[in-house]
Amino acid sequence: MYIKYKHQHFKEYFKLSKYLLLLFLTYSTILISQNKVIVGAERPELYLNTLLGKRVGLVANQTSKVKKEHLVDVLLNEGVNVVKVFSPEHGFRGKSDAGEKVKDEIDLQTGLPIYSLYGKSKRKPSKEILKDIDIIVFDLQDVGVRFYTYISSLHYVMEACAENNVQLIVLDRPNPNGFYVDGPILDLKFRSFVGMHPVPVVHGMTIGEYAKMINGEKWLDNMIQCSLEIIPCLNYNHNTRYVLPIPPSPNLPNMRSVYLYPSLCFFEGTNISIGRGTNFPFQVFGAPYFSKNEFSFTPKSTYGSKNPKYKSLICYGTDLRTISIDSLKNTKKLNLNWLVNSYKISNESEDFFNKNNFFILLSGTDKLMNLVKGGATPKHIYETYQKELNNFKSLRKHYLMYDDFE
Repeated sequence: MYIKYKHQHFKEYFKLSKYLLLLFLTYSTILISQNKVIVGAERPELYLNTLLGKRVGLVANQTSKVKKEHLVDVLLNEGVNVVKVFSPEHGFRGKSDAGEKVKDEIDLQTGLPIYSLYGKSKRKPSKEILKDIDIIVFDLQDVGVRFYTYISSLHYVMEACAENNVQLIVLDRPNPNGFYVDGPILDLKFRSFVGMHPVPVVHGMTIGEYAKMINGEKWLDNMIQCSLEIIPCLNYNHNTRYVLPIPPSPNLPNMRSVYLYPSLCFFEGTNISIGRGTNFPFQVFGAPYFSKNEFSFTPKSTYGSKNPKYKSLICYGTDLRTISIDSLKNTKKLNLNWLVNSYKISNESEDFFNKNNFFILLSGTDKLMNLVKGGATPKHIYETYQKELNNFKSLRKHYLMYDDFE
């Protein structure tokens, strides 16, 4: 009797254990799915019905993925009549150099015509190109920095839609730098394709939120507004540390480069290299005239950087790959020390800032360059733009779609 009872008790215990394990796994799966960020493109139930029966244009590149499948293929497989594709800087496949003009082409896989939004003469779709389009779907992974030109392309697409009575649907994606706001506000007299709106260098908004601000503040030509719908992300807020599944452009190959990009891109307007032409762009900085030290790099012609600054010359400088990712995440402000110190290392050379005023266009103001030249400390530079920055932060809150970091 005792043995039989013990055996029966064990069977019941085993069944209970299996049940508890199954319950735990189910609950864990639910928690994981609840915490996993779901981007707008992965929510077709919110936009497919709107697209069916319409002639659709698509603004896309290599980041426009629905899980592992490209959005173009997903839409075509669902019977959506995609008639044209528009590509931003770096092209549809994301392989062109920064600043390299992208040509119109035909996508070999789908046969669709691809129109460049970063060509020699046009950055806005023309009336002729849009005449057979009812809706444009915009799906690009932005990095949340004013001089990253995808938001400039967004502006011109919105303007073209407004002028030609075309609806725009933005499939939102998280901002990997969306957990802080910092930098000088753009002065509109220095408006360019690397800075079109009076926002700071790091604006802290998703591309969907940014589209709302463009529309709401009437920044389009003649203060027009476009018919705008945004498909939001799920399980995202501005405290979320979102890891990009696909590099957004050739010289931002990993999250370290994405976090360092807002601070290091100022060097693009100087005689300092940020590692283009190496395996670690936007993760180092230096120049041949820096003092020799243990760290050096030699830029070469590479994928995504055919003619890098100081090609084939040894550059000495600083390796930022020694900084932990957690430290970069927790800084939550621009690092202006690197800029100020590098100017001093150059012996305040007149050649430090490029003669083409690109530094001014990147910073969106001539004040930053003048402050650096005048010997201002990083702390003083920060103080000079805090009032304008706080005004922007107040404005920004009107357009947020997700819980903020503050």
